[in-house]
Amino acid sequence: MPVTDVTHDLDALTLTMTARFAAPIDQVWDVYADPRKLEKVWGPETYPATVVDHELAPGGRVTYFMTGPEGDKHYGYWEVDAVDAPRSFTFRDGFADETFAKNPELPESTNEFVFSEVDGGTEAVYTSTYASREGLEQVLAMGVVEGATSAINQIDALLAGGATSTD
Repeated sequence: MPVTDVTHDLDALTLTMTARFAAPIDQVWDVYADPRKLEKVWGPETYPATVVDHELAPGGRVTYFMTGPEGDKHYGYWEVDAVDAPRSFTFRDGFADETFAKNPELPESTNEFVFSEVDGGTEAVYTSTYASREGLEQVLAMGVVEGATSAINQIDALLAGGATSTD
């Protein structure tokens, strides 16, 4: 499994996940740069994503929804702050309504995804920072660790040309 470490720090308001992939950095980067690849891994296996808009550039926006096993839809967005392809990007990730407007009832996180070459593969460090302890506790209670782990663990199969939840 690609996810090798998960830590959350309620004082620093962060959730950090580390993963290792048996693929070059450019291939891992392409998972996030290509909306069709991203939607194969952004949601957990039982909640596949559909990417509606995808502009992975400073000032860009990515909008998506995940569809649950009962047909329920969960909407979200990224507001992209910085991109250093293929090494990193930062963005704000939040919950949205069906028009992709921010849902102020649920927390937004600031995210930094950093990719580095390690032992012939790629290490990815995903760090999410929340504005409050309550916001971090809320997403932890909602299952963000389990959902993100399931999503990230699909990347190896995609990169190897294997089946994913949306194939």
